[in-house]
Amino acid sequence: MHLHILGICGTFMGGLAALAREAGHRVTGCDANVYPPMSTQLEALGIELIEGFGAEQLEFKPDVFVIGNVVTRGERFPLMEAILDAGLPYVSGPQWLAEHVLQGRHVLAVAGTHGKTTTTSMLAWILAHAGHQPGFLVGGVPQNFGVSARLGEGQPFVIEADEYDTAFFDKRSKFVHYRPRTAVLNNLEHDHADIFPDLAAIETQFHHLVRTVPASGRLVVNAREEALQRVIARGCWSEVQRFGAKKEEAGMLRARGEPQAFDVLRGSLKVARVEWGLIGEHNQLNALAAIAAAEHVGVSPEQSAAALAEFQNVRRRMELRGEVRGIKVYDDFAHHPTAIRTTINGLRRRIAPAERILAIFEPRSNTMKLGTMKAQLPWALEEADLAFCNQQGLSWDAKEALAPMGAQAIVGANVDDLVAAVVKAAKPGDHLLCMSNGGFGGIHDKLLQALPARA
Repeated sequence: MHLHILGICGTFMGGLAALAREAGHRVTGCDANVYPPMSTQLEALGIELIEGFGAEQLEFKPDVFVIGNVVTRGERFPLMEAILDAGLPYVSGPQWLAEHVLQGRHVLAVAGTHGKTTTTSMLAWILAHAGHQPGFLVGGVPQNFGVSARLGEGQPFVIEADEYDTAFFDKRSKFVHYRPRTAVLNNLEHDHADIFPDLAAIETQFHHLVRTVPASGRLVVNAREEALQRVIARGCWSEVQRFGAKKEEAGMLRARGEPQAFDVLRGSLKVARVEWGLIGEHNQLNALAAIAAAEHVGVSPEQSAAALAEFQNVRRRMELRGEVRGIKVYDDFAHHPTAIRTTINGLRRRIAPAERILAIFEPRSNTMKLGTMKAQLPWALEEADLAFCNQQGLSWDAKEALAPMGAQAIVGANVDDLVAAVVKAAKPGDHLLCMSNGGFGGIHDKLLQALPARA
């Protein structure tokens, strides 16, 4: 089969392309921005890439066009208009994946507003470590594997289950297509404000996912999240394994101890101990979710804990990019206020009390660009010693939003202004935490180059 993928350089569609190629299909694709690292990864697999969405690509004559959710109707996508005019076959990425990769597999889907990529990576690694040879599709690059997608030879397939919409012609969440036997509901907050008007609208999509899990399946549910309890209360037909509550409760998985070394308890009974390199209570909860999901395919908590001891995290998750003059520069994917807060808190708990955190961030997601959550930013950043925000591309005033922080917050008109301000403020022993769900204008390398020049 020949697939031509529209929007191939996105993390999901790029992973789908890699899976299709591994399965022996011919794959070509196009995107508005064809550039490394995704372009080099795909080209190394023998996938031909085209810049733009020109109608001349009909000449490829594929068996099917696979449409990413970046594609819309209208003059920006002449190829899509030509496909429709010609009556040619097309399908969404999630639907193609469900029909050609996931069918017949034990699908373990990881959903939630935060921590999907990390938890999916943990779960895939646990199953691989236990010898299950899982397939996986992750919205990032797990360092234990070095690739974001693999077909796998075993029965399990682990997938990051995104609630974002499927395609311009299918407004259901992607995860509705996956039909998981094991579904992790990690957490749930309002996000994707460009699609969902409020939290209730997202809860409805999560309940659609719950409806697809069979009676013999398992829902792994964060007990701390009221929104998830509302989702389950709408109707549930599967076993529920809750995790994360601080108080003892029969059958529930919970943690006792610090995030970097903790016991895993079922009720009051210790069933495993995790000692690893990750920081933050959010990662402790992610670990509990992965342990509970892995147990559904026969991996004991003790086996999971042994695997997590060797877990190397995902690229761009508190990734140390370099150190200059005793100043460390990190890259992190945090972009939602809650994720920003938990990331800063995790770093704060790891470093010495006298060391400073300089939080450098850009509100880049669609939700943050709309300004829907700008009022939460002072709360998200309060544990940082200084906060630097990139104003570029925003329709709202970042200085006004961060005014409650006073002199603790600094706003730059662009990345270069931000670099100059950070370099001026930084001193040995500082931790420069750069947070964005995009490339952030190469700010990490710019900081590492500019810091040595400072007198």
